Amino acid sequence: NQTICWGEAGVWISQLQLTNFRNYARLALQPDAGLCVLTGDNAAGKTNILEAIFLCALGRSHRTTRDAELVREAQQAGAVALTLQTRGGTRTISCRLMAGERKRLIIDGTPLSRSGELLGCLNVVMFAPEDLLLVKGGPGERRRFLDMEISQLKPAYYYTLQQYNAALKQRNALLKDEACLSAGLLEPWDEQLSRLGAAITVERAEFLSQLAALASETHLRLSGNRETLLVAYQPNLPDVAPDRLAAAMRERLFDSAERDVYRGSTSVGPHRDDVALVLDGSDVRVYGSQGQQRTVVLSLKLSVLETMKRLRGETPVLLLDDVFSELDRRRQRLLLEAVQGCQTFITSTHLEQIEAAGALRMQVYHVSGGNVVEV
Repeated sequence: NQTICWGEAGVWISQLQLTNFRNYARLALQPDAGLCVLTGDNAAGKTNILEAIFLCALGRSHRTTRDAELVREAQQAGAVALTLQTRGGTRTISCRLMAGERKRLIIDGTPLSRSGELLGCLNVVMFAPEDLLLVKGGPGERRRFLDMEISQLKPAYYYTLQQYNAALKQRNALLKDEACLSAGLLEPWDEQLSRLGAAITVERAEFLSQLAALASETHLRLSGNRETLLVAYQPNLPDVAPDRLAAAMRERLFDSAERDVYRGSTSVGPHRDDVALVLDGSDVRVYGSQGQQRTVVLSLKLSVLETMKRLRGETPVLLLDDVFSELDRRRQRLLLEAVQGCQTFITSTHLEQIEAAGALRMQVYHVSGGNVVEV
């Protein structure tokens, strides 16, 4: 097989520093713009490095909602800092973690007042073993996937989503008392939910229309032209023109009010959306094998990568956590070909698999018990 060379990435991390983060007392890395392989035994701390990058991109961990878990055991504070090279110049992002306090996010030396201000500064695409839940899990997993990727591309969407969830919480609280119907207490919240819900539905539909075509092409390639993947948005709102969505949602909320009071929750809105994943006419969530489900997830992630390239005009950073060994040789090679031009971090216990797939110009770090050494 011909070897795969790595070009310079459009956006890349040139420095990464960890202080009392997870199992690292101190760590300083200077990654290349291409392929960076973190190798070592299981539980050595490879994933912690990817988690630190993810934290600086989205302001939260992909593994826990408890920031206290990110601080090294027996320490009161921890930090992550990275230097980012972009077409517009050098930028810095840091996250400071303190026991009993909210984390502090800082861009170019300026503290952020809201975590949403971080979105879009560093775009990442992550593929980890738990991403199989995208296929095997419930609708909430697929909504979370949509929300995370759209928020990176359009930070305003993140704030719309926050406002929607706050209004939904208020309406659900009112539903606990059936007197809310006669008092007309639901109407202001119905108005808010309808306006915000329509905006969310429009953004999800637009994003998925682009993603679906790319995912279908990518899956066909990954499956050796043997399987056809259909990705389809399943909105909870009716199929009407975007300018009619808010009115349609208001009507449905009004019609469902008595039923919602009985259930104690709101039954209408994008918080009940789903995404259909159909492989050769069958629901891959139900009938797909483990290998087929993994390939579907990979197709979705690589399609997000391409969508970000097209919409932002720059490459995101790709994080591949312990997924290489789960793919056969042909899919391994196709994966490496697909991510050329992106700075890519791969964790693996078997470096020889990456070498055998044809990768060239790798930067290799060996990770062991909180120590990282470039090989």
